[in-house]
Amino acid sequence: MNDEVRITLRLPTDLHAWLVEQAKSARRSLNSEIVYRLDGQRSATAPQDGSA
Repeated sequence: MNDEVRITLRLPTDLHAWLVEQAKSARRSLNSEIVYRLDGQRSATAPQDGSA
């Protein structure tokens, strides 16, 4: 099992509502949706090996 850290996160109301809708349409929890999007962004911005 992965180690996890709990945080308190404050979001603007409209962003929260949008994330809730995205999570519902993807059949994920709000937490899973946030993790999914952050992890995807991290992967997209990670430096690629040998690309210099």
